[in-house]
Amino acid sequence: LRVSSMKDTRLRKICRAAVIGALYAAVTLLLAPISYGNIQCRVSEALCILPWFFPETTWGLFIGCLLANLLGGNGPLDIVFGSLATLFACLLTARIKQRGIMLLPPVIVNAVMVGAMLAYVITPEAFWSTFPIFGLEVAAGELVAMVVLGLPLSFLLERIPYVKTYAEGIWKKKIDKP
Repeated sequence: LRVSSMKDTRLRKICRAAVIGALYAAVTLLLAPISYGNIQCRVSEALCILPWFFPETTWGLFIGCLLANLLGGNGPLDIVFGSLATLFACLLTARIKQRGIMLLPPVIVNAVMVGAMLAYVITPEAFWSTFPIFGLEVAAGELVAMVVLGLPLSFLLERIPYVKTYAEGIWKKKIDKP
């Protein structure tokens, strides 16, 4: 099939989001020892660059994170706030116009939300003194996932004709919006 003949139907978008969500959950659970806790590097978070190319993957990543946190997370607060952190980060990434800053929403949002959640769960009596530490630890792991894996993945994806054609349409819409 030629790229121009491939229509991006609603079903294709739902399937894309579902596959990405399943991949996120599988990678997170497969690498569980490094995916949870205050010192973590959730490799699957590298997939959070995908909403920059395919905004519909936001919902798949959210559901994948929700499943991963349900099956192996740090309890109810992680299920809620950890999953919401991924959702918010992906929603922001989908709105970013420049590649250089597309890596920042997952790092910042997870540092704040997951860092706060971990401080509350692990050291509630010392929340304010441990929150900055947990936040920096989460940000460091997130930065590793995004820079070491997410950034190269973004360059690789751009070399695929279908992705490039599809993404250029998304980017044009972003630029045309005020």
